Amino acid sequence: MGSASRRPAARPGVLAVIAVLVVGVSVLWPWKSGAAPAAPITGNATRFDALGAPYGGCGLPQDVLDAPDFVALNVYNTPGDYSFYPRPIPPSQAAKIGLWDNGRNCGRFVQVTIGEYCTGVNDGAPGQPFCRNGSWVTDGYAGAQLTMVVADSCGDSNAWCRDDPGHLDLSTASLNRFVKNGVPVGDMNPGHWNNRRVSWSYVPAPNYTGDLKLGFLQGSQRYWTAVAVSHLPNGVHGVEFQGADGSWQQAPPDSDLGQAFLIGPTATAGTSYAIRVRDAGDTLVNDGRVYRFSLPDQCLSGCAAAYTGISYTTGTSTATTTPTSPTTTTTTTTPAGASCTVTPAVTSSWNGGYQLEFTVKNTGSTALTGWTTAFSFAGGKQLTNSWNAAATQSGRQVQAANQNYNGTLAAGAATTWGAVVTGTSQPLAGLACTAR
Repeated sequence: MGSASRRPAARPGVLAVIAVLVVGVSVLWPWKSGAAPAAPITGNATRFDALGAPYGGCGLPQDVLDAPDFVALNVYNTPGDYSFYPRPIPPSQAAKIGLWDNGRNCGRFVQVTIGEYCTGVNDGAPGQPFCRNGSWVTDGYAGAQLTMVVADSCGDSNAWCRDDPGHLDLSTASLNRFVKNGVPVGDMNPGHWNNRRVSWSYVPAPNYTGDLKLGFLQGSQRYWTAVAVSHLPNGVHGVEFQGADGSWQQAPPDSDLGQAFLIGPTATAGTSYAIRVRDAGDTLVNDGRVYRFSLPDQCLSGCAAAYTGISYTTGTSTATTTPTSPTTTTTTTTPAGASCTVTPAVTSSWNGGYQLEFTVKNTGSTALTGWTTAFSFAGGKQLTNSWNAAATQSGRQVQAANQNYNGTLAAGAATTWGAVVTGTSQPLAGLACTAR
């Protein structure tokens, strides 16, 4: 054993969408498990040869990465539990979120220090201890260091990806580039590797110069536009795009591809875009610098390449409105003592459509006997399917009332309903919940 594979990073297809609807899986984004742990982080390290196709778990092809040395972080933190869980991991299962943090640590750099060598069996078998029938020893490779970029995710059902919260999966080609006393170690792998212990910590991008790199992902077109953001001084935690009304809107991520976001144009049905980016500290990059660019002609019917790099111009923001987000909640109360909220989230997306999940919560002091939610779409969106609610649409307006099995909610209780929508995801307007 010397490697741990990760799930392919390909975008969900039609069959995957159908499977989500059949089993009722809800996948929400973004949900952060908490602040980054104190450095240094310690764990075991495995190795893997390359990112998946057409791109790795962060949404970038390998040849677009900021460094040839890259790592994968754990999707899950589920010691002893090797079951599958939906990705991104929803807030109801926040305790299971690993240091991958639903992709939010993508694009960050880590400094990795080589630790002890195992003299026994160190294969990451489920339910088995690390380095069994042997011991950990310090040798001449301990203390070697290398700075690497987070580019992928480890979510397999083995002890590496599940039992060890501090686990790193390292690029195989990088192992012999670790440096000690100013010299690459040269021959640590394969003969002196055996999935060593490591310690590591997040660091700023080394020797950072220049500005962001932007590109459209495969399948991007006028009505479904996924932009990948890279070459960041300190990772990316969010993208905001300027909508047709001039306001800044929160861009939903493309599943849990942590460096890819779904954006809308600056004019209805247009092909010009303006974005600004937030880093791992949730601070606007370059003091809120605005990046303006257009969809290339070759992408008007869908980008064929895994990644289509684009040029842009920069400027400052003139909009004074605050960003809107699909997680905005509006409350309406009736009768006295009863109230509820509705909170939407994009749970998956594909070329030409996306899936929404709405969480309805009783925020009052008395039990509800029913609820109705309402909102308006931006543009010509259309509900094509819904579940757990009786939903109707008139023009852009949508109303959805509870079914007989999920209308009664005790104080503090919540339920969900979902829908499939055609078009490109944009923030909803006029969100309201009426309690009965």
